[in-house]
Amino acid sequence: MLNQKDILSTIEMIDQQHLDIRTITMGISLLSCCDPSVGKACGKIYDKITRYAEHLVRTGEDIEREFGIPIVHKRIAVTPMALVAGASAEEDYVPFALTLDKAARTCGVNFIGGYSALVQKGMTQADERLIRSIPEALARTELVCASVNVGSTRAGINMDAVALMGKIVKETADKTAAQDGLGCAKLVVFCNAVEDNPFMAGAFHGVGEAEKVINVGVSGPGVVCHALESVRGKPFDVVAETVKKTAFRVTRMGQMVAQEASRRLDTPFGIVDLSLAPTPAVGDSVARILEEMGLETCGTHGTTAALALLNDAVKKGGVMASSSVGGLSGAFIPVSEDEGMIAAAKKGTLCMDKLEAMTCVCSVGLDMIAVPGDTPASTISAIIADEAAIGMVNGKTTAVRIIPAPGKQVGDSVEMGGLLGSAPVMPVHGESSEAFIARGGRIPAPLHSLKN
Repeated sequence: MLNQKDILSTIEMIDQQHLDIRTITMGISLLSCCDPSVGKACGKIYDKITRYAEHLVRTGEDIEREFGIPIVHKRIAVTPMALVAGASAEEDYVPFALTLDKAARTCGVNFIGGYSALVQKGMTQADERLIRSIPEALARTELVCASVNVGSTRAGINMDAVALMGKIVKETADKTAAQDGLGCAKLVVFCNAVEDNPFMAGAFHGVGEAEKVINVGVSGPGVVCHALESVRGKPFDVVAETVKKTAFRVTRMGQMVAQEASRRLDTPFGIVDLSLAPTPAVGDSVARILEEMGLETCGTHGTTAALALLNDAVKKGGVMASSSVGGLSGAFIPVSEDEGMIAAAKKGTLCMDKLEAMTCVCSVGLDMIAVPGDTPASTISAIIADEAAIGMVNGKTTAVRIIPAPGKQVGDSVEMGGLLGSAPVMPVHGESSEAFIARGGRIPAPLHSLKN
């Protein structure tokens, strides 16, 4: 039973501490849309998405108004498009991306994810065609997000795909150079991608999912930071317990919204993803949480330990609150989207190597990082390989969303606006990884993958 104190506390979290439902994401299976004719397939895709998600935005707005809970984005995730487009003999897959973009605009959503391929053990002809079409697809669409899974703990790392993705990232940046390489902000490379992630740019509707489903992403770094102010100087077990209790309350709110959206849209409820996803707004930063634990600046020694505590406590609190916690659930560290990390990067405390160490213990990977525009494709591939290795060996999801900003050098800044924020261009190592990436083949799965 809620008391007056609980209600007032929740109001304060929403009004003053940036607590929000970051996204209501509808997952839609497009497997029934496969057709040898590209035109017919695209027609089926458009019709199905617009039929299933017709009321998604209006429902989200109604819930937001009635419950007083901000719902920032409404999104759609679909079956990895390589699986659908593969039924066609057509070599150009860009029409599929244009269809997704058109359907998203018709439904009024903020983004649509699923222009994706799963190539952790090898590439089909359809997978390769889709991957090679990504730069053109992202240059010609506004709402489409793309992702490629290049590794897993069970399969190892597909280094041929890793090498190709370095080139694709570079080409995407070049094709969207007028927007400082903005296309790369909508492209993520995964290891151990999950099938029920509601967050972009990596959301897709997995083949093991239902016909359609509602997943909700909840965020509240400001709420956690505020809670930790009350235990300043206390031992770390008190810090962990405080984060856990806060995550519990936030997750309960997310589940309530998810169940209500599920009921109104007559769509099964999937998961709540409790991920501390920051925004560029002051007071909504993961970096500031770490600094509240006692670090002078995010990126200094102790940052990885602080992030490990935070990530674990968030997961424990979420699991206590709901039996349907899924997605990535933990702490995100997207540099351009976190005002504290932007400040730390500009100061020089937060560097690429430290970010890589932090990805060992957080929910994703190297996220929304701008690097010089002349960074070689092989270096980007090597960065992807390093992150994939961390995910593969540790049995966790890792990812790379990196922006080689055309014409930019270290010290410059990339402005993307909105939730994407601004990214200071960070240095990468100048020594070459080209011969390493040129080997190709597959890095075998670790021994502990053999669990049967």
